[in-house]
Amino acid sequence: MDLPISTDFVPMEAKVQEQLPSGPGWQYEPKWDGFRAVVYRDGEDVYIASRNQRPLTRYFPELVPAVRAIAPKRIVLDAELVIFAGVGMDFDLLQLRLHPAASRVNMLAGETPASLVAFDVLADGDEDLRELPLRERRKRLERLLKNAPPPVYLSPVTPDAAVAQGWLDRYDGSGLDGIVAKRLDQSYKSGERAMVKVKKHRTVDCVVGGFRWSSSGKSSVASLLLGLYRGKTFEFVGHTSGFDAEERKELVKLLTPLMSGESFGEGRTPGGPSRWATERTLEWESVRPELVCEVAFDRIMNGRFRHGVGFVRWRPDKNPEDCTFDQLESEAGSELKELLTVSR
Repeated sequence: MDLPISTDFVPMEAKVQEQLPSGPGWQYEPKWDGFRAVVYRDGEDVYIASRNQRPLTRYFPELVPAVRAIAPKRIVLDAELVIFAGVGMDFDLLQLRLHPAASRVNMLAGETPASLVAFDVLADGDEDLRELPLRERRKRLERLLKNAPPPVYLSPVTPDAAVAQGWLDRYDGSGLDGIVAKRLDQSYKSGERAMVKVKKHRTVDCVVGGFRWSSSGKSSVASLLLGLYRGKTFEFVGHTSGFDAEERKELVKLLTPLMSGESFGEGRTPGGPSRWATERTLEWESVRPELVCEVAFDRIMNGRFRHGVGFVRWRPDKNPEDCTFDQLESEAGSELKELLTVSR
């Protein structure tokens, strides 16, 4: 490809904050829960790369003709690759697409086609746009993708923090992953955490059903494996993160007496290798489901935590059997895809 940005380009990242920054000079946009993608088009040639420069094109063949259908013949876009399902997005369906068999990929491309939501333009023809301020890049992006046919979409933006906060509230339960705030006068900072990301957090009481040892051995615990009850069935829902070194050692003393018991088994269990990190150990220890803890999470996807959750406190006052999936019920307020209509 003969474009001003190479295919090993590293995109700009975001740092997490508790509150949205406010005041003049900020732009806010939805954080779409999918695969970050850098999209290259040079005539009929289309290449899609992940944030880690891994090729995605073969896993999403339906997006090649979609990118060829946009007006610009030579362009580099910063975007999110998503699959809309029901009222929101389905990250699990995205992961299923990372399959070695082309026949399965093609079948899923027809059954659950992906969409591309663009939020920045990095190159237009021979022009590298990264040094331009965001306000100019956004205007260029809107002009270049005007009337772009689905499944290519332009991500909506707002200068109003209250509107952005309203998106978080309105689309709770629909899969919105958060809000990203960017400075309008900022150039594109490749590889830097130069954006701000805010997520909506909730808490839930879970039962500890197992744990994983740290990479240094059996002197400390890496993470707790959490479960909830669906009727009488105990099912895995996710894992904790964020313990310091001393806390990891104390967890060994707490969990060792419970290691003789069984927990997960009849329902969903921990496991299943990550297609992105197959070297990650999946070995885990089962413990009797007696310890209850409160954890903070940002999103539920298909009955489990989308990300690692934060430990808040132990709950010795709560019975494990009372920790059920009913706590996670959150009815979607609106269909998330309607947010994209503002760009049409």
